[in-house]
This record gives sequence, structure tokens and C-alpha cells, in this order.
Amino acid sequence: MSEIHSAGPSNPSNKWERQLLEKLSLAAINEQRRSRRWGIFFKLAFLSYLVVILMLFSLDRDALDNVKQGNHSAIVDLTGVIAAGEEASADKIISSLRDAFKDKKTKGVILRLNSPGGSPVQASYIYREIKRLRKKYPKIPLYAVVVDMCASACYYIASAADKIYANENSLVGSIGVLINSFGYVGLMEKIGVERRLLTAGEHKGILDPFSPAKPEETDYIKSVLAELHQQFINAVKEGRGDRLKDDPILFSGLFWSGLRGKDIGLVDDFSSSSDVARDVIGEEDMKNFTTKRDLLDQLADRLGLSLAKGLLPGSKSILEYR
Repeated sequence: MSEIHSAGPSNPSNKWERQLLEKLSLAAINEQRRSRRWGIFFKLAFLSYLVVILMLFSLDRDALDNVKQGNHSAIVDLTGVIAAGEEASADKIISSLRDAFKDKKTKGVILRLNSPGGSPVQASYIYREIKRLRKKYPKIPLYAVVVDMCASACYYIASAADKIYANENSLVGSIGVLINSFGYVGLMEKIGVERRLLTAGEHKGILDPFSPAKPEETDYIKSVLAELHQQFINAVKEGRGDRLKDDPILFSGLFWSGLRGKDIGLVDDFSSSSDVARDVIGEEDMKNFTTKRDLLDQLADRLGLSLAKGLLPGSKSILEYR
């Protein structure tokens, strides 16, 4: 006849099983904690490794050139749209130029240009600073070297240089001013949408794309553009002097190849930055003074966060030298 054992608390077998379960549970919890700690450690280690790699990546050849001894030709790159907050902003370009001229081993400065134009204000800031630096450091020449394109506001800046060099296939000129806008009045009527614009000031709604254009406002805008255009023309004439051909088409907003640009006085000669450093300045070694973006900015761009900047309203001026 079989015996029946109680399953109560006093049963030694039940107590042993409970203790075993507790030990197994504690062991599992400890193992999870260890795994979590190691996981955090490896994630931090990987992040540190990534940061180091990006820092080493940012130390390009230009940065390594900065440790060279002896005299050099200074390089400042102006690339992309000229606008506040961009790589080709006045703040960054002026800071780079000042560093280049201030360096006691700089024998000449090369402003390497590749831009379609941009803000007339930013261009004017850079133009005036080049003129100031040339007076402060009269023994250090500044040469503009065009890569693919130097149009509009970019050419405004280039005209302040002692000489302008380009490739025969570069695009130069486009001495003009534009302002961009759209008109949606007809579309709104077609889809039955009513525009309600309230202003304090008769012309406060000027250039509103959802309102009909007023002739007097259009004439006013044209007068402002003409004023800005004349300032552009004056700056180019001051910088280039009698090298410019006496031809009104120069200031019509057209652009030309480097080959044609030389014929009409927009370009002095054909050369590259390395050739100018070696043959014109006489210092083949080049040191780049262009202000670099910090590591966080580079990381943000690589992660695609910089796309949000372009979506912000008012992030770009509609008035440009283009």
C-alpha cells in the first residue's frame, strides 16, 4: 500500500525545491545584469571607436599640411551658396582669410572659388574684408582661382583679388541681381480658395504670392534691384579697373566660359591653385586655412539631420546675386 506525503510547508522535499528555484532565479537575474553591463560597455566602446575614426577622418591632407615648417602659399576655399549660416558665409570666409594673412609664413593667399553666387550682403562683407587685409598686409598678394564656377556674388568677391585665374572651361560672370517669387492667384480662383490678408501698412503684403501683383510695387522692386545691381557693378569696376572691356553686356547678367571671360577682362589668365602657388607666389607648399566644421556638425550631416534645416521657413533669402 503506497504512502501519501503531505505537500505542506514542513515537507523537506518542498523546501529544497523552493531553495533551488530561488538560486536559479537569482543566478538568472545576475546573468541578466552582467549581460546588460557588458552590453552598455560594448556600446560605449563602439561609440568611442566611431568618434575616434571620424576625428581621424577629419584630419585630411589639408590639416596635416598645417604642421609643415617653412613658408607656404595659403589656401582658403569658398564653396557652395554664399549665405549666412552656410559653409561659404562671410563669418567663416573672413575668419579663414584673417588667419591666412596673419600667419607669418604666408607668402601669398589663394582664394579658391566654386560657387553659383548667393547673398549680396555676405558677398559685400567678404569683398570689403579682402580690401582691408590687402592694405594691412601689402606684401601678401591675394589671388582668386576659379574651379568650376564663379558666378554673381562669387564674382563680386573675386573682383577684389589682385588677379583672377580660371580654367578655360570655368563659368564666370553673371553680374546681375534677381528676386524669386511665385503667383498662385489664378490657381486659387480655380479651386475656389479666398485669400484673406490683413496688413498695417499699404505695401506690407508686397510679393505675397497669393495676391495679385500691383504695378507700383513691381516698379518699386525693380528700382531696388537696379540699386543693388549698380553697387555690384561699382565693386567689379573698382576691383578690375581698366582690365574690363568697355562693353555694357558685361553687366547684363550673362555668364561666360573662362576662355571668353579672359577676352572681356573678367579673368586674367588660366591656371590652377597649385600652379599659382608654384609659379606666381613662388611657394609650392600649400597650407589650408579654411574653417572646418566641428565634429558634431559632421555627424549631424551624416545622420541626415541637416535636412531639417532646409525645411525651416525663412532659412534662405529670396534676394540673391545670381
